[in-house]
Amino acid sequence: MLSGVNVALGVTGSIAAVKVVELAHELRRRGASVRAVMTDSATGIVHPWAVEFATGESVVTEITGRVEHVELCGRDGWADVFLIAPATANTVGKMAAAIDDTPVTTTATTALGADVPVVVAPAMHEPMYDHPGVLDAIDRVESWGVEFVAPRVEEGKAKIATEDAVALAVARATAPDVFDGANVVVTSGATSEPIDPVRVLTNRASGKTGRAVARACYALGADVTLVHDGGDVPYAETVRVETAAEMLDAVLDRASAGAADAVVSAAAIGDYTVEASNEKIRSGQDLSLDLTPTPKLIDAVRAESDVPVVGFKAETSGDDDSMVAKARETLRRADLSFVVANDASVMGDDETRTLFVRENSVREYEGTKAELGRKVAEQLAVELKTP
Repeated sequence: MLSGVNVALGVTGSIAAVKVVELAHELRRRGASVRAVMTDSATGIVHPWAVEFATGESVVTEITGRVEHVELCGRDGWADVFLIAPATANTVGKMAAAIDDTPVTTTATTALGADVPVVVAPAMHEPMYDHPGVLDAIDRVESWGVEFVAPRVEEGKAKIATEDAVALAVARATAPDVFDGANVVVTSGATSEPIDPVRVLTNRASGKTGRAVARACYALGADVTLVHDGGDVPYAETVRVETAAEMLDAVLDRASAGAADAVVSAAAIGDYTVEASNEKIRSGQDLSLDLTPTPKLIDAVRAESDVPVVGFKAETSGDDDSMVAKARETLRRADLSFVVANDASVMGDDETRTLFVRENSVREYEGTKAELGRKVAEQLAVELKTP
């Protein structure tokens, strides 16, 4: 996600600075090179030696005749992005006022003047985060194109966002905006059909592929809505659903209203539903269920909208020719942009093998579901730009 990206990491005097060592490690694990800049207050919380160990580079703790701020974030500087994590209320306010009295604020002013992307992950007590002046400062700095990574408000504190959320924001700030802000709706995971108040009819889908697609679309510039059976994620507006009908309604609400520019149907939507009992069905008795087919989401979307739709097709045959034939049937029936076909045996795994099926071509992919998500996102972006 961050392969080849140079990250200048600004560290300020929030207690959340204790997390900067692991954050730097995480950025490097994802392929980035990291060089840190610290305020004097930050060095009182985490020693520069620890940050040097985490980044593998010497740490800037003062601006000298080497003009480190320009070397890092000037117009011809080293950094592809300036990340301030954690950022105190003090630092955010100074950024908004162009006050340069710490190595971090001086580097921030330089980056903003040189059009280097800036990402800010604030961390402070909640009353400070809610201060009108701080909120005004955030609004002002955001209007300059700075990306803020929303903190986790817990226990009266606006805690720094997770390492994953910060890394993803850095990826979005440095990746080419191939979606130009298009709205992409992604479905993910399994659906569940209640049999009674306790039992459900469902499948083995984990949602890893759908979430990977949503993350990749976000990182490449899309505004993403994730429709799934899970909780909130930092990279998308989430709509939590349980049943196939709820998922269909959520997607159609956006597709038919023109709020979606594309739909990726990665969820393993249940093919059948059942009339649920209002009370728990007692065990130990013979039982038959009358199953009713559920509507096909991709067909319903196509009937309501002409937006690009990407379908997924899981099969159990283990035969590529059969998978391609089934995928092309779906491709033609719903007029899809392309279909990602795979063997159902990969459900729940981190690795996968898929076939990208179009009318006149088949391309194989084998690797992680995270990288598959990026390949789906990149091909969808091409579809959106094709007349």
